[in-house]
Amino acid sequence: MSAVVSPYSRKNPFPAHLTDVRTLTGSDSGKETLHFEVSLAGSELHYEAGDSLGVFPSNDPAGVDEVLGAAGLTGEEAVEGLDGAPATLREVLSRQATLREPSRQLITAIFEKCPDASELEEFVDPEAKSALEDWINGREVIDILLAYPAARFTPAELVKVLRKLQPRLYSVASSPKMHPESVHLTVAVVRYDLHGRKRHGVCSTFLADRAGEGSVPVFIHTAKHFRPPEDASVPVIMVGPGTGIAPFRAFLQEREATGAGGKSWLFFGDRNRATDFLYEGEINRWLESGVLHRLDTAFSRDQAEKIYVQQRMLENAADLWQWLEDGACFYVCGDASRMAKDVDAALHRVVETAGGRSPEDAAAYVADLKKAKRYRKDVY
Repeated sequence: MSAVVSPYSRKNPFPAHLTDVRTLTGSDSGKETLHFEVSLAGSELHYEAGDSLGVFPSNDPAGVDEVLGAAGLTGEEAVEGLDGAPATLREVLSRQATLREPSRQLITAIFEKCPDASELEEFVDPEAKSALEDWINGREVIDILLAYPAARFTPAELVKVLRKLQPRLYSVASSPKMHPESVHLTVAVVRYDLHGRKRHGVCSTFLADRAGEGSVPVFIHTAKHFRPPEDASVPVIMVGPGTGIAPFRAFLQEREATGAGGKSWLFFGDRNRATDFLYEGEINRWLESGVLHRLDTAFSRDQAEKIYVQQRMLENAADLWQWLEDGACFYVCGDASRMAKDVDAALHRVVETAGGRSPEDAAAYVADLKKAKRYRKDVY
């Protein structure tokens, strides 16, 4: 009997609902990290440990009102949406267009409507991509409209100069073997001040502040490159600081559910143990039961000198090398721009020091790990 194919996908997301939301960080933490449980009941959607959940957010209604006010429009105007279908302007600004990253088309249109805005001239040139990106960084559509009030747009003109609102992908923090009709997410809620205005992450605040009021459009993003080993006896080394813990919570749930015999080693880090040790109770229970064989933590702000997961790797280089030589798969999840690069450099250093390899031979060793699919990344 063939499996039922779900009618839901990125092009036709499932209108899911949140069944549980809880705060993972302490009240004194400088972060706001939440645990969400999203019901897939009735969707016929199936996921695996290592996959991601795609979420289509809606924009903050207050932000939509600000843009409409700055543009001198009501939102009830009939327009052609970014999907080509008829819609009101408010519907487009709420669910179809991003109000975050201003487009080159918006900058060009404002320059054409305000020729005296000479400071924009260099950004209109398609060759000035880098300069435009630097200038736009941190600015939103509302900032541009407020800075150039003389630039007036018709509803149709405004829609044409906005980018599409894209879905966000979150690493799944649960195993289908334990939660077949529910997906768990670990989300850091983004809120900050910049250019004299309060800012917020579009999707993280959608989930935290507004998603409980209605449906959450979702789809499964398959990540075949980031699966636990098919052979449950293979050891795994998991490096996941902060919300990078998410897929490894899924991995450990999976190994618990299947009784996997392979050893597992987790490197976790965050700011402070007292307030930012995400899923501490579950992790300690896995340690006690033997599902998790080893844990090394790095809480960067619990001492005068900051300590990160890559330093814990170097401190345990001999054991890490032995695990690799014993066939372990090495996984890393989290920030691509800094953490993943630092972890990669630390892995090379481990091979050099504990493995007695030259830098060139260490690079070849790590390349072989990747080729054998024993070094896998889920970075963003």
